[in-house]
Amino acid sequence: MLRAREELLARGGRQTDDPGEAREGECRFMLSLEGCETLGESLAAINEMRRLGVRLAALTWNHENLLGTPSAVNATDGLKPFGVKAVSEMNRLGIAVDVSHLNAAGFYDVLRHSKKPPLASHSCCRALRDHHRNLTDAQVKALFQAGGFIGMIFNPNFLVDSGKPCGIGDVVRHIDHLHHLGGAGMVGFGSDFDGIDTKPDGLANPGDVPALVEALRRRGYSDADVEDIAGKSFLRYFERVS
Repeated sequence: MLRAREELLARGGRQTDDPGEAREGECRFMLSLEGCETLGESLAAINEMRRLGVRLAALTWNHENLLGTPSAVNATDGLKPFGVKAVSEMNRLGIAVDVSHLNAAGFYDVLRHSKKPPLASHSCCRALRDHHRNLTDAQVKALFQAGGFIGMIFNPNFLVDSGKPCGIGDVVRHIDHLHHLGGAGMVGFGSDFDGIDTKPDGLANPGDVPALVEALRRRGYSDADVEDIAGKSFLRYFERVS
């Protein structure tokens, strides 16, 4: 991926250090980590990632590492000693700590140890779909109370029960639930288009996002709420962690 970054830059691609640098009509990219296996147990590696422009790091993916344990493994093992150190270093460097994939014990450890609000970059609501990757209402409320952010993932397996049809309305249903739990101004799109095998009907790629925006308007969301969900909430979140 770092080689791909160099290729993008060589072809004129523009990397941004902050999503607030986005400009209409331009395509920019910002680096993140999903799963911190590459860090080993090195704080220097975190500094190197930040030097390269990483601004967001999910502590785990689907495999246990030296920082913590994902929900795919168990719910009970908390952050490991290096995970606690890594959270502190990420706070210092302005790297947002991402709890998507992390298990419940690790989630609450992050809230205890992080001096800056964490985020769940791509997660759904367990109250609407009982899946280990989804956040419980208690987790959602705790994250919002901490000033965090939740990006809604578009994975049908996390949106609806297995075997049921899934469409844009199901994404809106989960966003509704987050707003009901106090998430106005702290919710956005997490998509995960490049990480999921199936998509909701009518939401196959980024070109379909305007249809999701229109569905929010039809549901009764105000222009201000729609603008927040479509990106402004994420921009304000990064102001809180920079």
